[in-house]
Amino acid sequence: MKAILCGLLLFAVGALGEARARQRAASKDERPGRSAERKRDSAQPQEKTAPTTARVLCTLGSTASPYNAYLDQRPTGDAMELSGKVNAALVAMCRPNCPTLALFRNSTAANLMLIVDGARTKILYKPEFFTSVYDNYGDGGILALLAHEVGHAIDTAAPPPWMKNGWTPELRADALAGCAFAKMNLGASALRAGLTTLSKYPSPAHPSWEMRLPALEAGYTQCGGDRMTFAKAGN
Repeated sequence: MKAILCGLLLFAVGALGEARARQRAASKDERPGRSAERKRDSAQPQEKTAPTTARVLCTLGSTASPYNAYLDQRPTGDAMELSGKVNAALVAMCRPNCPTLALFRNSTAANLMLIVDGARTKILYKPEFFTSVYDNYGDGGILALLAHEVGHAIDTAAPPPWMKNGWTPELRADALAGCAFAKMNLGASALRAGLTTLSKYPSPAHPSWEMRLPALEAGYTQCGGDRMTFAKAGN
């Protein structure tokens, strides 16, 4: 499988193949002596979901419905392209200790999620959610959401020295998203769309927008962005 976020977020080669192997193993067991058990199990089908040890680091939607790891699918070409831009913007922030992430689309994801599933950290997006965000806010909206989730991963693995200790994890992720905006040199329209998207889709753990906006601005200016440009986009 191709690297999704190459450099910063080395996509685990073969991850999709592993997911498909799990699907095959769940639906068909070729070991001798298992036919009776398969017949018994088929009478009471059970959905295979992610291990209970999966830990959610950030979610932008309800987690009432469980995430099903067996439904992980390759991200679209557009998602790969936009995640690559986020990668290029933030890779210098964490070298040589950049995290390794896997990007998947999954219909059971809570809009957008960052989870630790065993030894792997994943960004998961619900296809309908990304479609809605794109229809309303374009590339700028998707870039902002991905930058926030990647910000969480970087903050956990290799936080930059300019990060304020008093910030919560959500504010720290916002600051890194702001840094990504500057590094990607987003135009005024895309920057405004990105900020609007982040304000429209907070996680349950997010503080108020009045607290988040200064953190986004701090990251933006720290990474070379113009303060006046940000102020105009944020109003």
